[in-house]
Amino acid sequence: MNSERRQRLHDLLLALIGREEGLPLMDQTLPEEGSAAEPARWLDQNRRTLQRYQALVRTAVTLDALMDAEENAG
Repeated sequence: MNSERRQRLHDLLLALIGREEGLPLMDQTLPEEGSAAEPARWLDQNRRTLQRYQALVRTAVTLDALMDAEENAG
C-alpha cells in the first residue's frame, strides 16, 4: 500500500471517528471480583466497542476503494 493511500485511509478513519458521538474506549480495568456476571459484562462491553471500531475501519476501506475506483475510471 503506498503512503498516499495509507494517508487517505487514515484521514477517512479519523473523519468517521469524528462523526461518532460518545465513541467508547476499551475498558482496561478488570472488573472487581465478587459478582460472576461482572467479567462477562466487561468482556461483552469490550467486544461491542471493538466491533464498532472494526465497522469504522471497514467503512473507511470501502470508501477508499470507491474513491480509488472513481479515480481509475475517470
